[in-house]
Parts: sequence; C-alpha cells; structure tokens
Amino acid sequence: MKTRPLGKSDIQITPILMGTWQAGKKMWVGIEDEESVKTIRAAYEAGITTVDTAEVYGEGHSEQIVAKALSDVRDKVVYASKVFSNHLKYDQVIEACDRSLKNLQTDYIDLYQIHWPSGSFKSEVVPIEETMSALNKLQEQGKIRAIGVSNFSRTQIEEAAQYGRIDSLQPPYSLFWRQVETDAMPYCVENKISILAYSSLAQGLLTGKFGSNHQFAEGDHRAKNKLFQGENYQRAQQALEQLRPFAEKHNCTLAQLSLAWLIAQPQTQAIAGARKASQAEDNAKATSVNLSAEELQEIDRIGKQVTDRLDNNPVMWNW
Repeated sequence: MKTRPLGKSDIQITPILMGTWQAGKKMWVGIEDEESVKTIRAAYEAGITTVDTAEVYGEGHSEQIVAKALSDVRDKVVYASKVFSNHLKYDQVIEACDRSLKNLQTDYIDLYQIHWPSGSFKSEVVPIEETMSALNKLQEQGKIRAIGVSNFSRTQIEEAAQYGRIDSLQPPYSLFWRQVETDAMPYCVENKISILAYSSLAQGLLTGKFGSNHQFAEGDHRAKNKLFQGENYQRAQQALEQLRPFAEKHNCTLAQLSLAWLIAQPQTQAIAGARKASQAEDNAKATSVNLSAEELQEIDRIGKQVTDRLDNNPVMWNW
C-alpha cells in the first residue's frame, strides 16, 4: 500500500489506518481478544501498517491487544495513541505516555495525540501551553515522534500550534459527517497537517448492513449516535440506495466506496475499525478503488443529502 507523509514529520502512514477502539471492549458488545488480535494482524498483512489506539480504550486494554498482535513487527508499523482529557497536566501527560509505552511494549510512540480538548467530559481545564510543553518534552526524549490533536476545532488547533508543531488532526469525518470540511480542513491543508478521519464509515452505517428498523444491543454506544436516530437514519438509508450503483460499477462494497471517497479528500486518511479479519482485509482494498472527479463530485452530493440536515455540533453522540 502506497504511504503518505504524516504532516511535516518524516513518518509515513497508510491511507487506511486500523482503528482499535473496539479492541478495548468497553462500550462495545461481543468483542473477543483473540479475534481482535487476528483482525489487527490481518490488517497488517493486507498492507495497513498504521494503527490507531488510545489509553481510554478499555483503560489500556486496546493498546495491550495491539502489542500482542504486532510486537514482532514493531519496526514495520506506525503506532498512534492518545492521552485523554483528564490527563492533560504536565506530569499527567508524561505518566500517561509511560503507561501507553508499557501497554504497547515499545520505547516510542510514532504519533501521540490529545484525545479531546481540555475541559471535555467535565475534565479540569488545563492551559494548552502546559500540555504542549509536556508533549514537546516527550518528543525531545524520543518517547514520541510526532504530536497530534483529536476533536479540536480550527481555533483550538491554531492555539496549540503556537506551542509546538501539530502534525495531525483526528476529527469525526465521513461521507455522512462532514463538519470538519468547513471548520478545520482549510487550515490543515494550508499548514500540511494530516487529517486522520475517525468513524470513517459512520460507525458502520456506510456499510449498508443496518436495515431500516435496526435496534442495537444494550450497551452498544451506537444507539446514541445521532445518525442512527429518526429522520437522519431514514435519510441515510435513502442516500445508501443512491450510492449502490457506484459500488456495483467498481465491483466494491459500499464501505470500500465510502473509504475511497474519503481518502480522496484533501490531506485525508481514514481510520477504519474492524471486528473480523475479513473486514480488515476488505478495508485495505478500498485503496484500489479509483473514483473519477465526476464520481467523487456525485458521491459528495449524495452525502450532503444527509449532512446538510444535521446541526453544527461536531460531537456525533447524544451523551
């Protein structure tokens, strides 16, 4: 799989990243560790050499699963992890990074990201200068190679960038969720900041596998996702029907079509989670779907039938 530069760093990442929130188990149902290890390994074998995790995914469990799957090929993969919004004081950032290094069984993390801005989820407000100071220190020590942010607005990225180089933004971004295009994307393009889109398949909605009356199992966080509710959900179903002919033409799945559209957007890579090895392999094949400029434009228009009716709140869940 052809790689791309991560921001202005010398790190090369794949256009599709393996997302491992589900490997942490918390807020997901029906996840088995053995299956998660197999799936992450299958992604690697299929050419996806960049893996995204976080300390908060099962309190380090996801990071441990990543290590189980990839420790023997550590020098061939790129690890991206994140520090949560309740650990943004100087000493907390250093401690959190050390925990993640231990969980990942490595002495460096390629990309270390602030998971949510300070103050999120009722966390203590910490000046961004303090957090960035700790991240810069970790970079000087060689414990991390690049600094990224996640769920930041343009204004928040600009503020963070005053205190150190930001190489990536991780926003929720898919054909059905596109606030980043009008907020942070122009700044990212201008400043060569990589966009690592999460929920790139709108939490599975873009796979087309959920019927019009789907009910989630108790404990599945997707039940609170705005896209799966009421008229939003019905509009999404109608859009999926319009996307099917494109998938058929390219002999690919709806998921592959959606990922191909996403990684064709400016500066954008897609983080795609998977529960099974076959899903990870399918995600990797999205890089082989070549959409023409006209097709990209038409798919764009179909997606906007959903996104134009959403409010401007960038958070995808009614938590």
